[in-house]
Amino acid sequence: MTGGVSPLPALPRSVLFLCGMNAVRSPVAERLARSLLPPSVFIASAGVHVGEPDPFVDVILEEEGLDARPRQPRTLDDLEDDYFDLIVTLSPEAHHVALELTRTLAVDVEYWPTIDPTATQGTREQVLAAYRDMRDRLKTHIRERFLPETDVIGDE
Repeated sequence: MTGGVSPLPALPRSVLFLCGMNAVRSPVAERLARSLLPPSVFIASAGVHVGEPDPFVDVILEEEGLDARPRQPRTLDDLEDDYFDLIVTLSPEAHHVALELTRTLAVDVEYWPTIDPTATQGTREQVLAAYRDMRDRLKTHIRERFLPETDVIGDE
């Protein structure tokens, strides 16, 4: 290896973000990835179980200038296509399910432990702060994983 620099990994053609109920973490990751990655990368999200839409998700996406139109959470069974180059799991249960899929599908799986902000209690602003933190951590992780040459340093 010359110069100690490894080549950048190629972008996957398709990425699935998977969490528990496809209500908070995975749909936020999906919309962030769609805004950051080229349109040639197919991006979807799903949950192990079906959840209910979360209004705080709409608020934190709108703050990023992202479309916050209502969407129905979906499960793996709801997806039209179940072939993905990469499944990014955001919860332990989702990771276990994704690893089971690797028994029958040739798919890479990455685990990005992501705290569920729905467990946060307090004022509306305290709850929103937890959602914003989750969103910002996912955005940083997406940039670092898929766009490593992008400057991810925040405001100083």
